[in-house]
Amino acid sequence: MLTLPADIAADVSDAEAALATFDSHAARELGADSPALGPMSAVLLRTESASSSQIEDLTVGAKQLALAELKESRSTNAQAVVANVRTMEAALRLATALDLDAVLAMHRALMVGAGTGEGRDAGALRTRLVWVGRSGSSPRGAAHVAPEAQDVPAAMEDLMHFIAREDLPVLLHAALAHAQFETIHPFTDGNGRTGRALVHAMLHGKGLLRHTTAPVSAGLLTDLEGYVQALTSFRHGDARPIVEQFARAARYAAGTGSRLVDDLAAVMAQSRERMAGLRPHATAWRVLPLLIAQPIVDSGYLRQRLEVSAMTAQRALDQLSGTGVLQETTGRSRNRVWQHKGVLAVLDAYAATVRRDG
Repeated sequence: MLTLPADIAADVSDAEAALATFDSHAARELGADSPALGPMSAVLLRTESASSSQIEDLTVGAKQLALAELKESRSTNAQAVVANVRTMEAALRLATALDLDAVLAMHRALMVGAGTGEGRDAGALRTRLVWVGRSGSSPRGAAHVAPEAQDVPAAMEDLMHFIAREDLPVLLHAALAHAQFETIHPFTDGNGRTGRALVHAMLHGKGLLRHTTAPVSAGLLTDLEGYVQALTSFRHGDARPIVEQFARAARYAAGTGSRLVDDLAAVMAQSRERMAGLRPHATAWRVLPLLIAQPIVDSGYLRQRLEVSAMTAQRALDQLSGTGVLQETTGRSRNRVWQHKGVLAVLDAYAATVRRDG
């Protein structure tokens, strides 16, 4: 059993309690059986994916991200962030069976989804030397030179054995596993995003989060220099800074994530008021919770998600547009797209808060 310094143990315990409170708040605000809880969890997952991508200088607004999900965006950044969403989805899907194959599946989802990993690098451990902090053909002057490629399989197996332990506080466990993953740098590209997805696989797989995804990367993003320095300190034998960074990021995620849940719930309440005149069983009511996670929709999206006819999907869009819940944005007679401005505004405001706090 690992013995922790009292201050670190208290810091981690406080941060874990904050995450658990946030998770319960999301379920309580919407109701554990609410049809909106799934979309709320999805939008928090996307928020986390966007923040994790921003750490890698991949920035995209809520509108472009939603359009990319409909394949209506030409933004390469938006496509890369959508790929990171797929990585996070894979991480949560595989959270209870976390082994090397699961990590490879996360990486494959990232690289193939971004359109950069159709070849052998997607979901495959690297076969060449890589380094961090310097571009060019030589590692001379790099901030970190990762282990030789032939040592990566054994290093990853050791890491997976460490992840399988059950005697550590979950957040501390995830922070250390993430730092070791980044030290190994097992892939040619996509290590940071895959490594942060691994954190969420552990937070869920070990039961700290049950209902939704906390935007921990948003917390890391507010002190990016500190996060990078903490990884460097870990490589030099000092684990305290990375644990402190994750504890701080977890508290930030819990606080701002709770406010994001509240703001989105308020927007949904306003939309329900606008829809008060619709029949109780109108399909438009089934569309409303989907708009939390996907605030831009078209007829095809509704047909697929709700398994309804084109006529039924269009009727729902017309009703939501008629009540002012949705606005058609293209002005076209065909291939039209509708958006929920309120949800987009809340998501962009959250991103602005993270930028301001950084």
